[in-house]
Amino acid sequence: MGRGKKGEAMLVVGSKVKAYVNAKKLRCAAEVLGAINACVRCCLDEAVVRARANGRKTVQAKDV
Repeated sequence: MGRGKKGEAMLVVGSKVKAYVNAKKLRCAAEVLGAINACVRCCLDEAVVRARANGRKTVQAKDV
């Protein structure tokens, strides 16, 4: 698995992101993947906090 900033594992599939952007008739800069990965990681971190605050051990869609 690829590594993002600070050696963290990538949570997004780079080829899928690039294909999505290419389908919009645009190109994808290399640093976009790291930025998207950081956004996803932040979103998941907040969802984990919310799930724990609600006394659950499962992150649900409503936590995102």
